[in-house]
Amino acid sequence: MAVIWTLLVVIWGSTWLVIKVGLGDLPPFLFAGIRFAIALVPLLFLLSARGLRWPRRREDWLLLAGTAFLSFTLGYGLVFWGEQYIPSGLTAVLFTTYPLFGQLWAHAVLPAERLTARKAAGALIGLGGVLLIFAGRLSLEGPMAVWGGLAVVGSAASGSLGSVLIKARGGHLDPGVVTAAQMSLGGLPLLLIGLAAEGSPARLHWTPTALLCLLYLALVGSSLAFVLWYRLLKTTEVTRAQVIPLLNTVVAVILGWLVLGETFGVRGAAGTLAVLAGTGLVLRRASARRRHASAG
Repeated sequence: MAVIWTLLVVIWGSTWLVIKVGLGDLPPFLFAGIRFAIALVPLLFLLSARGLRWPRRREDWLLLAGTAFLSFTLGYGLVFWGEQYIPSGLTAVLFTTYPLFGQLWAHAVLPAERLTARKAAGALIGLGGVLLIFAGRLSLEGPMAVWGGLAVVGSAASGSLGSVLIKARGGHLDPGVVTAAQMSLGGLPLLLIGLAAEGSPARLHWTPTALLCLLYLALVGSSLAFVLWYRLLKTTEVTRAQVIPLLNTVVAVILGWLVLGETFGVRGAAGTLAVLAGTGLVLRRASARRRHASAG
């Protein structure tokens, strides 16, 4: 399981760099939409091989459609659009606010997951780090960098709400079915937006680099990572799996620096540390509480 855990850290940590490189040739919405259209094929094959069935209740499909819009249409649409204007490592750092927003949504939706003082402190530290990052980008790159950063933070807020709603109302649904349904229902609007705003895919700048980025994100960053993730959750502690988002960010920052020469500046670096510290505080306290409960 250590191999799977390491693979997930490397795969998800590298996707931010691959998105950034791919955006040099491909427009954001078609890039994201085509990614999920390709990724959906092996996922549907896997679900069919496992004999899983699609939900039949109208309420389930309404939930899947709503969360697909939050997690995929808004979530990934905002990430791909925003990363046009900010470095890949910074995108990963800002998206690390995902569990911070998740705690806030859980407080409102899940009675068993109330916002404690420690979680609130972690959220405030993390969001304070985001403000520091924005101040640094505005002074270095101007307003579009700020809009790009806001889009990524909006993506984290939207995607985390989708996850919390699934946990609150879709616990009876198979995770594979949820992912495939959300990918199809949320990916289609991305394609439609792309066709309307960015033109025909046949007219895109299809370089070898663009194709490699697209296939990597679809087959490795989505399909393979999905299979590895759910295999990991079945065989390892959830608390250990929760560390992956933090390590993903470290990998993303290092790759952005090594490959693209990305830098953060003093305020950006301080903000990054605050975001990671705040997120780590939220996750660590949750982990400690579960270990204590198990020991008792």
